[in-house]
This record gives sequence, C-alpha cells and structure tokens, in this order.
Amino acid sequence: MESDMRSDMESSIEFHHKSVLLEETINGLQIKPEGIYVDGTLGGAGHAVEVCRRLSAKGRFIGIDQDQDAIIAASERLKEYKDRTTIIRSNYCYMVDELAGRGIRRVNGILLDLGVSSYQLDRAERGFTYRVDAPLDMRMDQRQKRTAADIVNGYEERELYRIIRDYGEDKFAKNIARHIVMEREKKPILTTGELTEVIRRAIPAKMQALGGHPSKRTFQAIRIELNGELDVLRDSLDGMIDILDTGGRICVITFHSLEDRIVKTIFRKNENPCTCPGNFPVCVCGRVSKGKVITRKPILPAPRELEENPRSKSAKLRIFERT
Repeated sequence: MESDMRSDMESSIEFHHKSVLLEETINGLQIKPEGIYVDGTLGGAGHAVEVCRRLSAKGRFIGIDQDQDAIIAASERLKEYKDRTTIIRSNYCYMVDELAGRGIRRVNGILLDLGVSSYQLDRAERGFTYRVDAPLDMRMDQRQKRTAADIVNGYEERELYRIIRDYGEDKFAKNIARHIVMEREKKPILTTGELTEVIRRAIPAKMQALGGHPSKRTFQAIRIELNGELDVLRDSLDGMIDILDTGGRICVITFHSLEDRIVKTIFRKNENPCTCPGNFPVCVCGRVSKGKVITRKPILPAPRELEENPRSKSAKLRIFERT
C-alpha cells in the first residue's frame, strides 16, 4: 500500500466517522468488480471499505486525503484490502495529476464527501468545534501554515463580513465582523471559546434562543475560507469528469448550499455545454455533452439516517454519469 505518512506517525489512531448517505452513494457508483475507483475525501474510510468490499483482486481503489490523521486511520481500516489499495496524502484538487503519476488516465468512479468530518469536529484541539475551548486552528491539512486565528485577527472588517455573509449565510454577518474587530483591538482572539463569546455578543439573545448555536455559521465560514473549499471544488470537478471512463460515475455529497449549487451547475454544464442561442436550428459552437445528470434533484438522507446521525441533516448527494 502506498502512503505518504511520516515514519514517526505510523501508529493507528481512532478516527470515528459515520458515513453519510452510505448506501445511496455505493449504489450510485454502480461498482464494477474490476474497476478503478477514487475517493477524494478518504476520511475514516467508511465509504472506502464498502467500495473495496465490492472489488475483485483485479479492481483498484485510490484514497486521497490531506489530513494526516485520516491517512493513518484509513490505512489501518483498509489493510485487509492492501493488495488493491493506494492511499495518497494530498488535496483532491490534485487528483488528476496524482493518478497520472501512477499511470492511471481513466477511472470508473469518483466519490467526494465534502465538509468537515465527525473526527475533526470531535477532536477539540483541531479547532473546528465551538463546543469546547481550543486553539483557533481549523486546518484540514496541518502542513498548512495559516490558521483560523490568522483570518480572525488579520482580515479587515469588510473581508470578515464578506466571508461570514457568503460562506456562513448569517444575517448578522456585519455585526459579527464589527464585534470581532472591536475585540481584537483589545487583544488577539486566539481560541474557539473567545471567538464564540464575541459572536454571542454580536447576536441578539432572542435570536440565539430561536436558532441553533450562534457560532455555527461563522465557524463554517472561517473554515471554508481557510481551506479554500469552494474554490477547490469549483476548479476540480471538470477535470474529474474528464477522466471518467464511459459509464463511469462521480458522486458528490455536499453539506452547504453553495457547495451544492457549484456541483449542480457544473454537472448541468457538462451535460449540456452548448452555448448557441436557443433560436439556432443546429449547434455551431461545437461543444459536446460529456454525459448525463443522474440526479435531477439531490438524494437526501432517509428519516432513519436523520434519526441515527443528526450530522447528516444538511447532506445532499448528486450523481453524474460519463457517456
């Protein structure tokens, strides 16, 4: 099994992650036993195990993740299938190049399970959660130098407002940004607890009582900005569709309306790329469809999954098939 793990981090760690829309995604991939499948967000290997179980000895699975903890845990969980598995520490935006470097130009299926994992949320020291006081980190790849604290303490007020408004979709974005700037003028905001207290002061108590946790949207916004999540998704999907073999499918699970919109738009554009005016009798732009959208409406978690795994609440699955 290939792995870019550092030798001093060989030991396995717990990486609990309840895979969302597991059955729907595996069914959507229509796995061929001798096919090649790629998981660009390997995480705890929940989806990966189910893919590998369906592969024959001639099949091949490639798992990609930028999180070292995920790499270690997934390597342990997939050791039963090490003869057909390759694990790469990288961002999925480099998928096409990573595969080409290993002689793979076509694959039969690709899976992306976006957002933050349950493990990352549950490990307080990673700084993704607002429920425990910890350093403001939020890096999905800990080799990255910049942290959430750099954004909170370094961005101008208008930049903070923009990301909280756009990525957090919080109607109190302007007030939250103003309070952050006011607080950091006294001293740097360095922990999740300190940021949460600032956010609480920026949102009316009545609104806090009606909605969910007041920090949820701001933390989401900062995490998306820090890790460039929307840009990576937007810049990667076309290339992934290009390397799908005929009949190959890409399944993408999103947890945010902006992510879902990007996937929906790019899938539709690849299905119908023609730019000719509607009144043209024939296409003259020369752009040819690459496939078809399987999910006209996204697949949502079933009631039982929602009950068993509350974190699946905002999940949406979209599928595209290459022709």
